[in-house]
Amino acid sequence: MTTGPVLLWRRLLAEFLGSAFLAAVVIGSGIAAQRLSPGQTGLDLLENAAATAAGLFAIILMFGPVSGGHFNPVVSFVDAAFGGLSWRDAAAYLPAQVAGCIAGAVAANLMFALPAVTISAKHRASPAHFLSEIIATLGLLLVIFALVRSRSRSAPAAVGAYIGAAYFFTSSTSFANPAITIGRMFSNTFAGIAPSSVLPFIAAQILGGIVAVGVIKALYPAITPADAAEIIVPHSGGDAGQVPARAGLDGALPSADRPSGPVQSP
Repeated sequence: MTTGPVLLWRRLLAEFLGSAFLAAVVIGSGIAAQRLSPGQTGLDLLENAAATAAGLFAIILMFGPVSGGHFNPVVSFVDAAFGGLSWRDAAAYLPAQVAGCIAGAVAANLMFALPAVTISAKHRASPAHFLSEIIATLGLLLVIFALVRSRSRSAPAAVGAYIGAAYFFTSSTSFANPAITIGRMFSNTFAGIAPSSVLPFIAAQILGGIVAVGVIKALYPAITPADAAEIIVPHSGGDAGQVPARAGLDGALPSADRPSGPVQSP
């Protein structure tokens, strides 16, 4: 069976929609948790983390076969650093991911009868939060690349589980994603972040991505562009147009919707 590259506009649409759903899940579940369990911050966070972990798993399965299911500029650019994605396509993914997260934040506000845009007043920037975002982003990328090297088919579940756990083991509640950081600025709710805290969070996430590149190279020196082209959901047509074995990730059928070759964006 041969496969061809997915048109860029379709991949951008998948990244936009996936990012929008992600932001809606994160922010919407935060609003619901705060309303269902008023004054119980620990329970609110547990509800928010559980919904985010489960939602992220489902969202990756929904859109991953088309775009790879990144929804995160750091993941896309680290993928490009290893040759699994062209730098041009990684740059194209970034605005789609950011716009999607903003749209998801607006949708979450509207679903709970709030104004479409409410700028968050929740200040989060501190040295501890900065360190947390470096570690959270580093850990996320290590999970992703470890799974592709081990040929595991559990990437969507593992990514969701890691983010759910990182809500609790990091003081920042593990944003680990510049796009969702920007999106959460537009909701003055439980999951929001004040504009003054956004740049420090993004700087920490970028630094975490840079550190991750070095650590991944040290741990997996034999990683190839073909390996990188299979994160998070395989998006390579394989050699001679053959669909790689992992194309059936989590039950997804081999499809011509998958971009082919290591220079195609996820």
